[in-house]
Amino acid sequence: MTSSPVSTRKVNDEQSLNQVSPLTNYNLFTTDPTLVTAVERGGATWATAKISELGRILGSEDAQRWGVDANENPPDLHIFDRNGNRRDEVLFHPSWHQLMRTSITHQLHSLPWKDMRHGAHAARAAMMLMTVQNEAGHTCPISMTYSGMAALRAEPEVAKSWEPQILSSKYDPSFAPASGKVGALLGMGMTEKQGGSDVRANTTRAERIGASREYLVTGHKWFCSAPMCDAFLILAQTANGLSCFLLPRWTAAGDKNNFFIQRLKDKLGNRSNASSEVEFSNAWAQLVGEEGRGINTIIEMVNHTRLDCAIAGAGLMRQALVQALYHCCHRAAFGKLLVEQPLMQNVLADLVLESEAATQMAMRLAESFDLRVGDEMQRAFARIATAISKYWLCKRVSPFVAEALECLGGNGYVEDSGMPRLYREAPLYGIWEGSGNVICLDILRALKKEPAAGEALLHELHLAKGADQRFDLFTNAIEADLNNMKKSFAGSGQEGQSRRLADRLALALQASLMIRHASSANAQAFIASRLGHDHGANFGTLSSAYDLGAILEPATRTFSQI
Repeated sequence: MTSSPVSTRKVNDEQSLNQVSPLTNYNLFTTDPTLVTAVERGGATWATAKISELGRILGSEDAQRWGVDANENPPDLHIFDRNGNRRDEVLFHPSWHQLMRTSITHQLHSLPWKDMRHGAHAARAAMMLMTVQNEAGHTCPISMTYSGMAALRAEPEVAKSWEPQILSSKYDPSFAPASGKVGALLGMGMTEKQGGSDVRANTTRAERIGASREYLVTGHKWFCSAPMCDAFLILAQTANGLSCFLLPRWTAAGDKNNFFIQRLKDKLGNRSNASSEVEFSNAWAQLVGEEGRGINTIIEMVNHTRLDCAIAGAGLMRQALVQALYHCCHRAAFGKLLVEQPLMQNVLADLVLESEAATQMAMRLAESFDLRVGDEMQRAFARIATAISKYWLCKRVSPFVAEALECLGGNGYVEDSGMPRLYREAPLYGIWEGSGNVICLDILRALKKEPAAGEALLHELHLAKGADQRFDLFTNAIEADLNNMKKSFAGSGQEGQSRRLADRLALALQASLMIRHASSANAQAFIASRLGHDHGANFGTLSSAYDLGAILEPATRTFSQI
């Protein structure tokens, strides 16, 4: 590995030795070879220039400042105006609007619905994976708008009236009737006080107005994401059961809807984003899908949002790794650069393997969203891989970021490094759109009710069979267990063991992808450390049998030269 001179900089006219300058003005896309090749494999080479341009912007000093400012100046709720009238408006720092404008201009909210070329989901996934590395909070309304379109199309007439604004690449932050705006964003409200994941316990009610598909909704939502969106997909009870509705901020007549923000949540991370509690009092809404089938209707929005959770997990890992690699390439201790110290090499190499496998998994999942149109096997694969990837990547990201932060030592614990913001953000995606237990039960549900899902997963694993005996033995055991499960799905013991199953399915899928798409050194080390017993409980416990230099050199090449 090539040594780099220890960086220096002037501070108060004194020379500050051995301090690493911030990593700025680099391209998040071109410095990530795993992501570049995944885009090519996903059929999105037509979008490479667009993706690279966004990678350049996100790595700029200006964009990095937008992320910092948006988090240091969180949104501010104004419930009343000066005369005591309801205002219900959230104000954001200008940097938030810069971030929103950048993402919408690059169509992160709309690309697969607007550009029907093959690879659109993969192209968007690559851009989302980079965007969360810069500032993840603003991706909430971006993600929900993208996801909401999938559900909204269950009601063609409603979708037709909203699509021109939703698919617009112009950001319009004005608080005005949707009909007078250039663009529009979608939010979501599912959970209530009495039941988070148990949405069937919802008490919000919707009453039909005459014989139309218009309703008046009364109730509350304990979590309503991004309350300044223009319309929200919500769940409410009707005479025929839980149903899905589109509830705009403005009525069809252009009047302000009876949508009242009660407070903003004071959250651990995701500080730039406004998460709220809201109430409805005879708020006007339109039915989406069939009455009584609200979960079936909104599930497409949920699935696409879970895809984004998996992407976010991989993105946060990548940025934490980048910061650790860059720091260790330029910081010296005990006479050597940190990246030259044997134990640090083990830690960094282990993180490289984890991040690469995460990116491979997220991008393969996004690719399946492209391929599933007209391909039942890909549809079945997407069904189960969404749950597996969401569960695994969102579980792995928190310990990963903690380890990467430690690579920076005390500097990593200081806000200036940016690592604390990544660390606070990391737990969110394991909770958003289903906590770990909910997702594991969803995996069981898919295997039980949709046999094609399990078959599609095994088909994906078999693509790597024969390349490594350890992988073959691991997947053979999984296949035997899945076959046995088919005979005894009624047993309650399966629920209690579903995390063990989810772990193994995730590792097998990642190993399959690493065998097919990673270097031999990386694939071998990943399989040995993840599928067998040749690894400790923490990162940095790779066996001495593997060439850590072969793993690290490609990963550090760019950052040692910046």
